[in-house]
Amino acid sequence: MTAAFALVDCNNFFVSCERAFRPELEGRPVIVLSNNDGCVISRSEEAKVLGIPMGAPFFEVRPIVAEHKVVSISANHELYVDLSRRVCAVLGRHAPVVENYSIDESFLTFPESRDLEARAHALRAEVRLWTGLPVSIGLAPTKALAKLGSDKAKKGSGVMSLFDAGAREALLDETPVVHLWGIAKRSALRLAAHRILTAGDFTRARDALIRSALGIGGL
Repeated sequence: MTAAFALVDCNNFFVSCERAFRPELEGRPVIVLSNNDGCVISRSEEAKVLGIPMGAPFFEVRPIVAEHKVVSISANHELYVDLSRRVCAVLGRHAPVVENYSIDESFLTFPESRDLEARAHALRAEVRLWTGLPVSIGLAPTKALAKLGSDKAKKGSGVMSLFDAGAREALLDETPVVHLWGIAKRSALRLAAHRILTAGDFTRARDALIRSALGIGGL
């Protein structure tokens, strides 16, 4: 049997944590600010639509905040750590191996992929029930693909399986190579010079071409 992986990603994590205890914030544009309210570290979908960039200094987005009545909240890291632990406790009831990749992302390892999509939907529902947080889940035969799948899942049903070869190839062909795990902007520019523009191009490229573009570390 081949192992299967899931990447569970809490959507707009800091904002979602605030909404879990302040339901009146649902549907409103919300941003969470770093220590001393320096810059934007989390945005609701409504705030993203307004064009508020991640990491933007707060003083730069004040006009948008004022015009659109955006709710700005000072970060409460104790709350976020507590809710992250609660999410991980739920995940541990569903998977034999849980790897906490970051405060809002965890990899799960399963011995096989059978019924995994249905189990992922059940997991999403349980996380929401016990923590109030929405999550997206990518399922795939590798961790890198599972991470891509979780990003795609946010725009759909909340779960994206990449065990089907057709679905996997379609997603890779529409994904810019810079979105691949471990590919920085500078590396993406080098790859573009070799006409490697998408994740699909990258997976189909010969090893020698990748070496030429990125050096031996690219492999």
